[in-house]
Amino acid sequence: MLRSMTGYGCARAETGEREITVEIRAVNQRYFEAAVRLPRAYLSLEDRIRGELRSRIARGKVEVTVMVGASCGTDRCVQVNQELLSRYLTALRAAAEAEGLRDDLSASSLLRFPEVVSLTVPEPDPEAVWAELCPVLVQALDAFLAQREEEGARLKADIEDKCVQIESGLQAAEVRLPQLLEDYRLRLEEKVRVLLEDRQMDEGRILTEVAIFADRIAVDEEIVRIRSHVVALRDLLNSDGAEGKKMDFIIQELNREVNTMTSKISDLEVTRIALELKSIIEKIREQVQNIE
Repeated sequence: MLRSMTGYGCARAETGEREITVEIRAVNQRYFEAAVRLPRAYLSLEDRIRGELRSRIARGKVEVTVMVGASCGTDRCVQVNQELLSRYLTALRAAAEAEGLRDDLSASSLLRFPEVVSLTVPEPDPEAVWAELCPVLVQALDAFLAQREEEGARLKADIEDKCVQIESGLQAAEVRLPQLLEDYRLRLEEKVRVLLEDRQMDEGRILTEVAIFADRIAVDEEIVRIRSHVVALRDLLNSDGAEGKKMDFIIQELNREVNTMTSKISDLEVTRIALELKSIIEKIREQVQNIE
């Protein structure tokens, strides 16, 4: 299945103790690269997350964001700093006595002072967190890869259409080549006729020159190789393990053959066809850069 390198996937789940959200997004990258963002308490799980990503993603710059929040059922510990509270109380009572103020201190007012009350959550067990996180990560990966495959299907259809355009261009060039030889033969005969005036023209010599010209502009091999590369590109598009790197190589070869064909033939029509082919190949190259 052909896949794009760009994509997005997200999954959420709530357990008895945690709310877990995983987001995965990716853009084009020649090789696989992953950036994992985790809460500080869960940094020990980074290697496991990378392993899951690497097992299912071949290429692309991937960014994973994991958010872990405490659910309502989480056991939290409320602690009162008794020593600090006593100091606050002593200081406030001393100030009230010194200024002749009424001592109206209450527990609720004292507990509002900084650092008197603290709320702590027990340190998470990495194995327990991973058991809850892994299924959410897999769900996000499934969504991410599904979007990649949808985009890949669109890329495949467009590249296949451009392969047809390349073949049509080659066919037009093949139709033009015999006319090139005929035009050259007529021009050559006309020049010789002008030079010789009324003297007899050597038809054998004309045919020899035309044969030399035909050999010079022969692009049969280039056309055969271009068609062969198009077939190879189609095979990759339809293979289970389509790889953008292999397609990159085919695009380079297509460009090389078209350049060779252009350099051999100095004809406006063939040049126009070749420029169209190069434009189509360049568009395929841009699309291939987005294939995993």
